[in-house]
Order: sequence, then C-alpha cells, then structure tokens
Amino acid sequence: MSGGVDSSVAAWLLKQQGYEVLGLFMKNWEDDDDSEYCSSRQDWLDAASVADLVGVDIEAVNFAAEYKERVFADFLREYSAGRTPNPDVLCNAEIKFKAFLDHAMTLGADLIATGHYARVRAREHQSGALRYELLKALDSTKDQSYFLHRLNQAQLARTLFPLGELHKTEVRRIARELGLPNAAKKDSTGICFIGERPFREFLGRYLPTRPGLIRSDAGDVLGEHHGLSFYTLGQRKGLGIGGVKGRQRDDGTADAWYVARKDLASNTLYVTQGHDHPWLLARSLCADEASWVAGSAPPAGAYAAKTRYRQADAPCTFRDTEGGAFELDFEQPQWAVTPGQSAVLYDGDVCLGGGFIALQEALAPVAA
Repeated sequence: MSGGVDSSVAAWLLKQQGYEVLGLFMKNWEDDDDSEYCSSRQDWLDAASVADLVGVDIEAVNFAAEYKERVFADFLREYSAGRTPNPDVLCNAEIKFKAFLDHAMTLGADLIATGHYARVRAREHQSGALRYELLKALDSTKDQSYFLHRLNQAQLARTLFPLGELHKTEVRRIARELGLPNAAKKDSTGICFIGERPFREFLGRYLPTRPGLIRSDAGDVLGEHHGLSFYTLGQRKGLGIGGVKGRQRDDGTADAWYVARKDLASNTLYVTQGHDHPWLLARSLCADEASWVAGSAPPAGAYAAKTRYRQADAPCTFRDTEGGAFELDFEQPQWAVTPGQSAVLYDGDVCLGGGFIALQEALAPVAA
C-alpha cells in the first residue's frame, strides 16, 4: 500500500473477495528524503489512514539498501555509459516483485497484490503444469505491462492485480464512495528519488560533468553541452541552443532542435532540426539482457512492440539471437529509439517480455 488511490482500492477489493489482507508500505529511498521532493512521510500517513478505514493491518518495511544496490547503482552506471535507463522496470523486477515478495513470504503470505494496471492469466500447459501469462490491463490508457515485462513464472504465480479489469475512472469512483481520504490524490509520476527537482541538478550530484561540443547534423558547432549523461535521444528542451535558428522555412520560422546522437568517443552531442529527421527514425533495433515471461524466447515471427511507455503497439518482426539478445524490424520507422530503454514484445494483449535496447539503426547514416 503506497498511499495512492490504486493500491488502496486494490486492498479493499481483496477484502471484498474474502482474502485476509495485510498492508505493506515500502520505503525505498532515504537520501534527502524530505517533503519538498519525496512525499514518503505523507504517503505513509495516507496509507495508514486507508488501512484503518478499510480494516486491514499495515506495517512499513524498508528496502532502501536493496534499492540502492539493485536499482540506483544500475541507474548511475547506465547514465555514465551514455544510455537512458528506466528505473521503474528494474524496481518492479528487483524490489516490488523480489525483495517485497520474499518479505511477504516470510510473513506467511500466499500471494502479493499491487495496484498496477495489468492482468495475470493461468493456463494449463501441455505438460499439465500451469503457465502464467502477463496481459495488458483492460484500461489501455493506464496499462502498465510495459513496466512489468521482466516478471517471471514464479513471480506471476504469486501475484494478483485486482485493478486489471477496471478502468481508472471506476477506481476513483469506488474510492469516493468509500470515503477514502486519498480518493482525489494526484497520481504519482516519475521516480521518487528525483521527484520534482531539476533532473540535471540531481544527476550532477552523482555523476561528474564533462562539457563538450554540440554539433548539427552538418557538423556545425552550435554550442556546448554539460555532459552526455544529462541528455537523451529525442530531447527538445534544455539544450541551450534556442537562439540558433538553423534551417528556416519560407515564412522565416525554424523547426525545433532535437538530440539525435551521443558520441562518447569525441564527447559530442549531435542535434537535428525537425521531429521527423531521418536521424531520429529507426526501422530496426538490437536488444540484450532479454527476459521472457514464459521462461524462453517466443518463436521468430510477426508481433508488436513498444520501445517506450505511452506508445501504440508497433508491428514488427522478431528474431532471437545468441546470448540473451534479440532483434526487431519494424514495419514503420520508430521515433527516438533510445539505448537503455526497454523494447517490450506483445502478442495481442499478451506481454511476452523484452530486453534493453542496445543499438538502433537510423534511416540515414549518422556522421562519424
């Protein structure tokens, strides 16, 4: 129970279904944890208030050490290497469905449940054993299967997603009718350890700055960047070159600049003008560190994939390669395919798993 409306309604639904429910509040970050950026104290008060109203016991458990070792350390390594990681993916795999799951089992629990918008389906395999599938939520606008794609059979076998069949509007309605104190609480966004603070300022406390040149696709020097770690492909704001017009249209206006490439060898940040510049579009990618829900890679063939959250499924062809890697070829070019982010594979509503994007091939050659 995080103190948010989703996990609160999930706890109530489980009680209605006859489960014996114990609420667990996870504290995953301690460094400069204050009310300005991280609301864990208020979240705990909200969670405790809901637990009292719903009629469940609740306890707090601290996973800050595990989070720092398993999630945050990887977060810093990836940014240092010029990639853009998604810590929510690792947090689910390593904390919420590993450290939290293990803790729940030591307390004697049979199952864990969260307020994620996703579904689990159990099917009998030809061997007679149950095979668990991760499915998209019924509410496509809230589906979180993308962030859950690294869960395995053992984790899904012990997991319930009570909100998977509900729309967010219905969850809010239930919360209001129950009189939950957090019924109108704003959904949390982003990462708690960053909160609303400027991202570059936060990252600069952990990673050294290494300024370098910003060049256009023609090789022209446009300015200076603060360090490649502080930028991501497709980024438009915060480049510090707003006054550089570059190529202009007939009416005198100019397209915006976007980050299109990071050259670590020369410490150069390349930018291009226009949202649909060929450098920002890719028809194929390679991903590694694959994790498959079924325990093994699906057969090669036609599927759909997402290379970022809030993206429509993109038809593609999948090929498994050696060493836990795979390749995807898309029917239509994909925008700002970013190394470090997750490429997640789908067969209809079934989330098959995915991996971390290692390479992408732009539509046009990128300058050396």
